[in-house]
Amino acid sequence: MNFLSVEKLSKSFGERVLFKDLTFGIEQGQKVGFIAPNGSGKSTLLNIIMGKTLPDSGIVAIKKNLKIGYLEQNPDFQSHNKLSDYLYDSEYEPCKIWKTYLQSLENPLEPKDYQILMDKMEQYQVWTYENRMKEILNRLSLDWEMYINNLSGGQKKKLALAKLLVNQPDLLILDEPTNHLDLEMIEWLESYLQKSSITLFLVTHDRYFLENVCSEILEIFQGKLYFYQGNYQYYLEQKSHRHELFLKEIEKAQNAYRKELEWIRRQPKARTTKSKARIDAFYEIAQKAHQKIENKKVEIEINMERMGSKILEIHNISKSYQNKTLFSKFTYKFKQGEKVGIIGKNGSGKSTFLKILMSEIEPDTGKVVWGETIKYAYYSQDGLQVDEKKRVIEVVKDIAEYIPLKKGRKLSASQLLEKFLFRHEQHYTLVSQLSGGEKRRLYLVTLLMKNPNFLILDEPTNDLDIDTLTALEDFLEDFPGCILVVSHDRYFMDRVVEHLFVLGELVHGEIKDFPGNYTEFLAWKEINLNQSSIKNQENVSLSKTSENSEVKNNTKKLSYKEQRELQQIEKELPDLETKKKELELAMNQILNYIELQKISKEYEIVNEKIEEYMMRWLELSDYS
Repeated sequence: MNFLSVEKLSKSFGERVLFKDLTFGIEQGQKVGFIAPNGSGKSTLLNIIMGKTLPDSGIVAIKKNLKIGYLEQNPDFQSHNKLSDYLYDSEYEPCKIWKTYLQSLENPLEPKDYQILMDKMEQYQVWTYENRMKEILNRLSLDWEMYINNLSGGQKKKLALAKLLVNQPDLLILDEPTNHLDLEMIEWLESYLQKSSITLFLVTHDRYFLENVCSEILEIFQGKLYFYQGNYQYYLEQKSHRHELFLKEIEKAQNAYRKELEWIRRQPKARTTKSKARIDAFYEIAQKAHQKIENKKVEIEINMERMGSKILEIHNISKSYQNKTLFSKFTYKFKQGEKVGIIGKNGSGKSTFLKILMSEIEPDTGKVVWGETIKYAYYSQDGLQVDEKKRVIEVVKDIAEYIPLKKGRKLSASQLLEKFLFRHEQHYTLVSQLSGGEKRRLYLVTLLMKNPNFLILDEPTNDLDIDTLTALEDFLEDFPGCILVVSHDRYFMDRVVEHLFVLGELVHGEIKDFPGNYTEFLAWKEINLNQSSIKNQENVSLSKTSENSEVKNNTKKLSYKEQRELQQIEKELPDLETKKKELELAMNQILNYIELQKISKEYEIVNEKIEEYMMRWLELSDYS
């Protein structure tokens, strides 16, 4: 069943053509990854599909009554105060009914209207909706009563995801869903989408995510659309094969062109009908022979400053916020050429750690000492901080007119921009008109112009296209200086880093040094979890054997206070159970809405008390 059809869609901004005559469709059950270079209009295409932007030409056809969930790169939360306000602001029918129910608790309905509401709640399984919402929020470590202004970038992304997933759309459209999420959440989302039967259209630069989630790849290359029925690895193989065939066709056309060119030159001015047909064919061959694959790559080269023996020393640094210890008394001395990755859950202190190194935040204890020969470049999550009314070339020239390279060579600001795939006509584009990925690429230019020997990178992969990422990875692999990087891109981390600083995951409030990349860390963690599970099972077995063999006098004894508490619970529990049954009976018989609301609240209080007593009774009865 066809969910979405795009026919001959075109969009330009001024003289800049984003795409032209795009035609494709998405069928029910497909999971399609969309790949294109920065600035080619990926986010614009998604906004056109969602009706947020108008195309210059073409048609978007969506199946009638299709429920679409759309995750933007930067979701808008401005009109909402609490997390619950944002979640309830939805046209999803169970959500609207749930809002009506909550309002009815404050402004009681007439019995007839209340019964209609109860029937609707049953029809749309609203109680299931509430449970699903709480389950997803809990899985994403979000609290119902959180204020949106207090959320981090990662928490906001998780909140937007929670709203989409709980509403169970027919078609899910995601624009860079892994940006700002920690690695654990990315793996959870990846697993969720793998198992789900949902139809998916996805823009992402995360290559592991594409590989594990998507079964089809859609690519814009040199203005043309290509479709691959396979995952990311299949796409890479087929793209390489397609390029080889294309080059062979060009070579064949060039050979034919040379032959026909000789014939053309020998022909007399007066030509027959037959020769005219051959001449027309010649021009077709000539056009094909002069085709080429524009396979430009980002070229990164710098003349790194010399490093002395003293690089970066961290002495006993600690940091806490609101009684939460992020890390405590961490000490480390960097060696020449070290490449270190930093991982940890959102809120574990990764960016805080980097800001302490940059002297943007003071540690609670300890100090940071930089070597005199160290020239660092800090790539922050906040991105490029310049006047957006400036032109691209002005941003670069503000740093330097020329950049020195190895062997005495140098590049002008304009030449450097072209090496980073900014076409000459883009040099005079306003920064405000660049795409998110192009701004990130320009940010890299401004940092590398300073010829650093120590790179500190906080989420450098956000919004970069795959070609730029590959070039950056190649550069960082060969970079002779030191690198300290925070990234949620697992492929990037596997290629670039040699060991990891793990924040709060192995030991709460501590930074542990793991000798390997991210995939190796995952494998190690899985082995240790399995061993821990086996050990726990053995301990349980030994415990049971011990209980059977030991006399009761050797087990833990309850204190006098605990004995009294147990006696009191055993006395009150039967009365509470009786009260619960009486309230259930009353709710089935009473028709007065106000009285029913009163009894319902009393029922909830009694039920919670029973559950609390039962949990405590189980704890105490083990030792009685």
